[in-house]
Amino acid sequence: MIAFLGMGLLGSNFTRALLQRGETVHVWNRSPERAKALELDGARAFADAGDAIGGADRVHIAVSDDAAVDSVLAAAKPTGLVIDHTTTSIAGALQRIARTDMTYVHAPVFMGPQNARDATGLMLLSGDRARVARVTPMLAAMTGKLVDFGERAEAASAMKLMGNTFLMGFTAAVGDLIGVGKALGFSAEDAIQLFEHFNPGTTIGARAKRMASGSFAQPSWELAMARKDARLVQAEVDRAHLALTVVPAIAAKMDEMIERGHSHDDWTVIGKDFL
Repeated sequence: MIAFLGMGLLGSNFTRALLQRGETVHVWNRSPERAKALELDGARAFADAGDAIGGADRVHIAVSDDAAVDSVLAAAKPTGLVIDHTTTSIAGALQRIARTDMTYVHAPVFMGPQNARDATGLMLLSGDRARVARVTPMLAAMTGKLVDFGERAEAASAMKLMGNTFLMGFTAAVGDLIGVGKALGFSAEDAIQLFEHFNPGTTIGARAKRMASGSFAQPSWELAMARKDARLVQAEVDRAHLALTVVPAIAAKMDEMIERGHSHDDWTVIGKDFL
């Protein structure tokens, strides 16, 4: 039997997928009606987290943050295997991994609710080799791809935060694209038609490798030229009295690096200070 604590969009769809595969699942949620709704799918709902985990072979958690995870653990008091899919702080994950009253595994995900329902998307894992080996067959059935980042206990937690950083950045960049389109008289729908022909995703890997290598002396796009284009973009949105999110911050960093003598380096030099 499996216990799942936290019946938000992710937890509820993980539960439905487990039930469809024939698992017996006990569920709990801070708002009891969300857990109760899963009884229509075959789960057994409990008002008390401690009762929900009674007799469970393993406990899954999918809640909002560190405080919620710690609150659930304090209420349920599990002593066996706990697999937490919540995006949390590194310190919080390490503290829970080190506990001796339970076997805690942090397995954050890059998934939406439908991914959880369909066992697609990406799940992350790292840490003690015995723990990883134990949970791998369980978790592999819940995701499209399970990635093990090795022995470093907090690696999965860290990779999740790094990935979310990128998601926030490119989502803000799409917002800026729509903003520039508006300044130039294009609707949002018309502006995003660019992506039917232009796929910047194909360049991310090569660009990331260049940045990580610290090799900027043979530019594919000089920083000075990239700064010129940022200036053109800013002029258009200024005329339309709009404010972008990403471009002004990038332009400021470009100016700093130009001042430091990097005008003719590849524009990825803006990441140099993190190397």
